[in-house]
Amino acid sequence: MKLKIVLEQGMDGYITVYCPSLRGCVSQGKTTEEAMANIREAIELYLEPDPREIQETENHKILELAL
Repeated sequence: MKLKIVLEQGMDGYITVYCPSLRGCVSQGKTTEEAMANIREAIELYLEPDPREIQETENHKILELAL
């Protein structure tokens, strides 16, 4: 999956990074590398399903799809 992200230099010296297609998915870092690592983690957590919503039964399977 490829997502576009936006990096902005903040007035406090930190780099703010967000993913416009995932509302509210925002992070920051002191360096570009740190900001990129932080937004990657934020996106992974944003897209992670709630375990209470996934219950495997005899009627269906749970699979993963890479985009």
